[in-house]
Amino acid sequence: MKAALFNDLQAARAAKAPVALVTALTDGAQALVYHDRVDGSLPEAVVAETRRRLRDNAGGVVEHGDARYFVDCHNPPLRIIVIGAVHISQTLVPMAAIAGYEVIVVDPRASFATADRFPNVRLVDDWPDEAMEALKPDSRTAVVTLTHDPKLDDPALEVALKSDAFYIACLGSRRTHARRLDRLRELGFDDATLARIHGPAGLPIGAVSPAEIALSILAELTAVLHEAPAVAKAA
Repeated sequence: MKAALFNDLQAARAAKAPVALVTALTDGAQALVYHDRVDGSLPEAVVAETRRRLRDNAGGVVEHGDARYFVDCHNPPLRIIVIGAVHISQTLVPMAAIAGYEVIVVDPRASFATADRFPNVRLVDDWPDEAMEALKPDSRTAVVTLTHDPKLDDPALEVALKSDAFYIACLGSRRTHARRLDRLRELGFDDATLARIHGPAGLPIGAVSPAEIALSILAELTAVLHEAPAVAKAA
């Protein structure tokens, strides 16, 4: 590998920017594929397939005509930041961990965010805006607000909407969500930005219990991560 390419790869990894190293198996030529650019020369079809594999974190051999390429994905770890150490969080957290996510629970309320209720989980007791600024959500981070308290949820959403978080979701009824959007508009967010928020959070599977709601959220999060066909919200 050329020194310049190696340095660019290391810089992307340090910045937690998803990047794939693509090597032509015929002559060893290499290129870096990012979500918005390519450093090197590759057929468009190979670039498109590489980006799909990068999204799904699935490296391997790509064939194009008579040529073969090896795709090596370098993704930052998947994370989910949960705002609110509530009952749904107690189910969502272990589910997300099993699915391969690093889970961080943010809640300044000491009686909620306890090691007894969330064993072996990273707990952050800062106010959500401060915690989010420190955690710096990236394109491999999901943010889910679950407190129903605007004093906690809204500051977290302000930071999330300014980040590259791939999934942002909020618990609450449609009426609650409409009021939430109105508050965020007053803070200067436009409708295109607010459309990033999935609210009410989760796929419409008729979920009732905390465990079912957590399952619906993780399912929707997974669909967004892999750009699966959208599932319409229940009318």
